[in-house]
Amino acid sequence: MIAVALLVGCGDGNDEPTTTTAAAARDRPDQRAIGRGGVRLVEIGEFEQPVYVTQPPGEDRDLYVVEKGGRIVRVGGDGGDAETFLDLADEVSTGSEQGLFSVAFAPDFRRSGLFYVDYTDVDGDTRVVELRATGDPPRADPDSRRELIRIEQPFPNHNGGLVLFGPDDLLYVGTGDGGAGGDPQRNALDLGSPLGKILRIDPRPQGGAGSRPYAIPASNPFVDEPGARGEVYSYGLRNPWRFSFDRRTGWLSIGDVGQDSFEEVDLVGRDKGRGANFGWSAFEGDQQFNEDQEAPGAIPPVLTYPLDGACAVTGGYVVRDRSLATLYGRYLYGDLCEGQLRSFTAKPGRPASDDRPLGVEVPQVSSFGEDDRGRVYAVSLNGPVYRLAPRQ
Repeated sequence: MIAVALLVGCGDGNDEPTTTTAAAARDRPDQRAIGRGGVRLVEIGEFEQPVYVTQPPGEDRDLYVVEKGGRIVRVGGDGGDAETFLDLADEVSTGSEQGLFSVAFAPDFRRSGLFYVDYTDVDGDTRVVELRATGDPPRADPDSRRELIRIEQPFPNHNGGLVLFGPDDLLYVGTGDGGAGGDPQRNALDLGSPLGKILRIDPRPQGGAGSRPYAIPASNPFVDEPGARGEVYSYGLRNPWRFSFDRRTGWLSIGDVGQDSFEEVDLVGRDKGRGANFGWSAFEGDQQFNEDQEAPGAIPPVLTYPLDGACAVTGGYVVRDRSLATLYGRYLYGDLCEGQLRSFTAKPGRPASDDRPLGVEVPQVSSFGEDDRGRVYAVSLNGPVYRLAPRQ
């Protein structure tokens, strides 16, 4: 049951213009975007417990697949032989929900070679580390590592694990509430704790050698609040395993893994994640959970679904690949235990009313990914990684 344990216990700056009438018409979701059919899965390769797939900005060929055991491998966009890009297997714990979780390439990766990884170390603690890649094709230099963040984990589950550059070119880091069950340390609503949050940092602080490992953006919501961690961007999250930014609108969506009753998807408008409280652990979904807590002003999820054969939501993307006519403008997601890909119309502040299955399945769906062109991928913890393509 290692696969299930991964989750159960528990964008880029290329926005299309939206200021002209012509642009607005072009970006209006296709009337055929009903969320059913029209899609096939194209396998790009088999990997060892893959948990994430992405592509550096400006890249139009290779994809990078993250394996839970500690490797990142590079593979052609249409498949082929995989090459090791980075191997941290000796430094990563892989029990329970632990492992190497994600990689984020700097917006200027083609010039700087910088990228960032999130993993649990041999002590089970969260680490976010910067490395540099050199060569053509690029390969990670293990001697270039620079630690940005280390978070002590009280339990081996609920580690979050996504690092992602937002539309503002700042680095966002998802963290779980620390684990066990029911948020026993009440971390998620505690602004003094980095757990149960989405953090936002500038990973390249000014000042050179000897400076802080990262800078806290002055626009972060709690930089001036006594007792609060300045890195906190959003809070009240249980285990935000995967979140994303809509590459056209900048909207933030979060798949937050539930406790005993509900899985949930949260969605807020551009920049509205700043200071947003998503309610855990006063609430699970839209229902009261810990009665000793309050979360006034908490943002309710746009979608919840019960744990009836399901076990852990896998957050995805608002699809902006125009070749996927049935999905354009819809939020695509899955569940680790059900494997059925589903979608709904994504609108902040409005409950989903047309959530439905796409008609294709990816067993043990552990993640989704998006390449630089906006094409969407689905990752199975069983090994395959697929690109979603229009049905021929």
